Amino acid sequence: MNGLINFLTNPNIMLYLAAYLIASIPFGVIIVKSLYSVDITKEGSKSIGATNVYRVLKNIDLKNAKKIAIITIICDVLKGFLPIIIAKFAGIDENVLWMMAVMAVLGHCFSAFLKFEGGKGVATSYGVFAAFLPIEVALSLIVWFLVGKFIKVSSIASLSGIFTFLILSLIIHPQILPINTHAPIIIIVFIVFYKHIPNIKRLIFKEEKQVL
Repeated sequence: MNGLINFLTNPNIMLYLAAYLIASIPFGVIIVKSLYSVDITKEGSKSIGATNVYRVLKNIDLKNAKKIAIITIICDVLKGFLPIIIAKFAGIDENVLWMMAVMAVLGHCFSAFLKFEGGKGVATSYGVFAAFLPIEVALSLIVWFLVGKFIKVSSIASLSGIFTFLILSLIIHPQILPINTHAPIIIIVFIVFYKHIPNIKRLIFKEEKQVL
C-alpha cells in the first residue's frame, strides 16, 4: 500500500494524471448537452469532437452549429496546450512534458469520464504540439485547411495535417532536444490514426461523408 501511495504521490505521476484527466473532459459533450439537451455520444458518428458537434447541431440549430464547433475545437486545443505550458513555465523537465503530451492525447481519445471512449484526438494533438513545435504546427495547419477546403472530408484533412506535422518535425527538428527522439510524436500520431480506423475503412469503401 505504501508503495502505491508513493507512486501516486510522485510529482511526475501526478503531472501525468493531471494531463490525462484534464484532457479527458469532454467539452463537446458538455457544451451541446447543456445548450440543447442532446448527447452527441449517441448521435452522428458518436465522437466528442468538433466535426460531430457540427454534424449533429446543423440539423438542430444551423445558425450556431459552426460557432459551437469552433468553441469545441478551442477547448480541445487548450486542454492539451495549457497544462504543458504551465508546467513548462514551472521548470518541469522536458521529458516529463512530452509524456504529459502523450497522456493528454490519451485522455481525449480514451476519456475517464466516458468509459474510456472519446474523440479522434486531432485538436488536442495540435494543442500539445503547439507547446513544443509551433512552426511545424503552423505549416501543417495550412495543409489541414487546404485539404479540408478543397476535399471537404474532415478525416482526410485531419490525417493529412497530422501526418504532415510528423514529416515536418523530422525535417525541421531531426533532433528534438533535449529528449533526442521523435517517439512521443510518433506515438501521438499513431493514436490519432488508430482512432480514425473507422473513417479509413469508410474512405476505402467510399462511404465517408463530406462536411458541408
